Amino acid sequence: MDRENVLEILERSGALLHGHFELRSKLHSGQYFQCANVLRYPREAARLCEALAERMSGALGAALRAETVVAPAMGGIIVGHEVARVLDCRSIFTEKQDGKLVLRRFALRPGERCVVAEDVVTRGGRVQETIDIVKAAGAVVAAMAVLVDRSGGKARFDEPLFSLLEMEPIAYEPGACPLCAKGLALVHPGS
Repeated sequence: MDRENVLEILERSGALLHGHFELRSKLHSGQYFQCANVLRYPREAARLCEALAERMSGALGAALRAETVVAPAMGGIIVGHEVARVLDCRSIFTEKQDGKLVLRRFALRPGERCVVAEDVVTRGGRVQETIDIVKAAGAVVAAMAVLVDRSGGKARFDEPLFSLLEMEPIAYEPGACPLCAKGLALVHPGS
């Protein structure tokens, strides 16, 4: 699946939005990826996540050896589940407790090989939180899999990051946002 196919699916499903948005990172942008809009269509979600898992497996080959896919709730759960289905391994998730991500319902064993999956990465905060949780359990992060890398490749991790789409929509610090200066209503699309 190439970039044009991915963009077409994201736009058709309403997953790529245009306007004035406040991102989870508190930056503002004229574009927002609401991957929940594409993930509500199971066949499209399966197609995208299959392509993502195949891209990652193709690049890492036998070195991947994933046993578990770990995803931060909420956005990463479906991505994690579908990637795990393709990799034929289990799928678990981290969730918020007292304002921070924790591995509450599941356990990892020392040495267990994991893939961290997410829908969108901008600065990488939630992915890094999940990586830290996996490592604190003594498990190993083999790779990260995200549908959209909206950092333009700037989000850096110790392990390889695989995405279906790498883009860097312009993001602004709130005090320097031209969309705010134009008086456009700020939308908090939710996360």
